[in-house]
Amino acid sequence: MAIAKAERLMNLALCLLGTRRPLSKRELRGSIEAYMEAGSDDSFNRMFERDKDDLRELGLVIETVENLEGETGYLARRDSNRLPPITLDAEEAAALGLAAKVWQQARLAGAASGALQKLRAAGMPEAAEEPYEGQHSALEPRIPVHEAAFEPLMLACRDRRPVVFEYRKSNAVRPETRQVEPWGLECWRGHWYLAGWDRDRAAERVFRLSRITGRVRSRAGRFTAEVPDVVTVRETVEDWAGETATRTALIRLRAGAGYPLRARAVGTRELGDGWDELEIPYGHGLDAWLVEFGPDAVVLEPADLRADVVDRLRAVAKG
Repeated sequence: MAIAKAERLMNLALCLLGTRRPLSKRELRGSIEAYMEAGSDDSFNRMFERDKDDLRELGLVIETVENLEGETGYLARRDSNRLPPITLDAEEAAALGLAAKVWQQARLAGAASGALQKLRAAGMPEAAEEPYEGQHSALEPRIPVHEAAFEPLMLACRDRRPVVFEYRKSNAVRPETRQVEPWGLECWRGHWYLAGWDRDRAAERVFRLSRITGRVRSRAGRFTAEVPDVVTVRETVEDWAGETATRTALIRLRAGAGYPLRARAVGTRELGDGWDELEIPYGHGLDAWLVEFGPDAVVLEPADLRADVVDRLRAVAKG
C-alpha cells in the first residue's frame, strides 16, 4: 500500500474513532488534508467511498446514521472496535523496543517515545533492570542520518513528488543536475541511498545521499514511470551498491586493516611484508567502497576494477 494512502486511511480511522457523534462527509473533508486537496466533489466522493470500503475490509466497524441536519453521518464506536489485550513475552517486547530505538532523528522521536512507553507497559524490561537470559542490554541499533537531503527525500517518496537536486558522482569534479522520481530510501553499510527514476536518462538510478549537494527541490506533476514494490527497490539498491556478487576481485590489503573487506572475503592469503591477498565476490559499486580504504587497499584484478578505483582516487585528489 502506498504511504500516502496508508496515512489517509489512518487519518480517516482516527477521525471516525475519535468523534462522539456521526460526522458528515463534508466535515470529514474539512478535517483531513488529503481530502481537502482532492479537487472536485466527484473526486473526493470516489476517494472517500474507496477509503471507507478499505477500512471495513481491514476490520473497522463503521456505522452509517442520519444526523440532525439530515446529512448522512459516519462513526466508528470504540466499543465495537476494541482489540483484545496484546500479550508480549519478554523477548518480543525487547525486540520491539529495539526497533523503536532505531530512529534517532527528531521527526520520529516523539512517535518512538510513545511506542516505548506502551511497550514498557506491555512488559518490556526497563534499562535499569537485570537483563533476562539471552538479552544483550548493550545492544542499541541506530540508523544515522547526517545528510540534509534525507528528510526532503523521505517526504518526496511518501508523497510521490518529483525532485531536482545537484549530484556529484564519485569520479566527477563538479555536480550535475538530476531530475528524479523518488521511489524509496535504503540504508546499506551505514550509507543512505535513494532509488528512483532518472527522467533525463529514462532509466532507474541509485543515488548516494552524501553526494547530493545543495538543496533538494520538489517539482509539481505526477510520476511518469511505474513505482516498483518495496522489495524491488531494496534489491535495486543492493545490486547497485555491490551486494549482489557477479564477479570476483583480488585485493591486496594491509595487515590489520580493512576488517569489512575481510568479512566479505572467500579466501585470504598472506603475502608477507605486512600485506594479505583477499578474494572478494562483488557487484557494481565495489570501486566506490574501496576508495574509502585509501592506501590500505590495492586492486590486483580485474583490470577494469583497478582502473575505476584509480579514476575515483584521481577525482578525489583533484577535488
